[in-house]
Amino acid sequence: MTGTIQNRDKFLGKLANRLGRDSVVTHVELPQWSYRPQDAILQDATKDELLEVLKTQCLVIHTDLVTTALAELPGRLHQVVTDYGGGPVVTWKDERFEKFGLNPLFNKTWPAENIDLHVWNPEQGEANIPFAEQANVGITISDITLAESGTAVLFSEPNKGRTVSFLPMKSVILIPKSTLVPRMTQAARIIRERTKNGDQMASCINFITGPSNSADIEMILVVGVHGPVNATYIVIEDL
Repeated sequence: MTGTIQNRDKFLGKLANRLGRDSVVTHVELPQWSYRPQDAILQDATKDELLEVLKTQCLVIHTDLVTTALAELPGRLHQVVTDYGGGPVVTWKDERFEKFGLNPLFNKTWPAENIDLHVWNPEQGEANIPFAEQANVGITISDITLAESGTAVLFSEPNKGRTVSFLPMKSVILIPKSTLVPRMTQAARIIRERTKNGDQMASCINFITGPSNSADIEMILVVGVHGPVNATYIVIEDL
């Protein structure tokens, strides 16, 4: 749904007048910086090198990381969920799961093991939320992954409810290796370019850096105070 902007020129003209300007500035020249560290850091890193940076950062953010070939992903995911104590499991309704070969795990293996699986259904609206609240494991997929900070970027949309990533006790985020970028700079640029190209962007974009970390005045660190207590990134060799 597209909104309508009303009285914009009048409003902006009033602000310009209060600032002592004759008219609203319509074009601003961007400064040309001689040094751009935001672009220089890890700019020539390969995907393999970015993966090593991500692995190191995951040690800092209390997040487990495993790597897998695409063909071995169902077994890897099954093992991670088993190690986390099984279901209930909640996932997005995401066509990439079929591409990753996970439908047999979801539709055959887990039902045979009596592991409850709820797939987010936009037609159910808020009725999905109790499933996420009661889930032991939530499974999502990163759209952009920041190696430097260990951050998974999740684009929400009707089939990809926000609560799947933060209400379950444990979070498993699938990280296609192709999504690795150096840092926030590149993620912001990707989002900006998609917007400029007229792509339909998510109403909510979550930047998730492992389980939450909180420290009191005595600097005693507690992990998982808000959201999942444990998190695992499964990096998929999709290149």
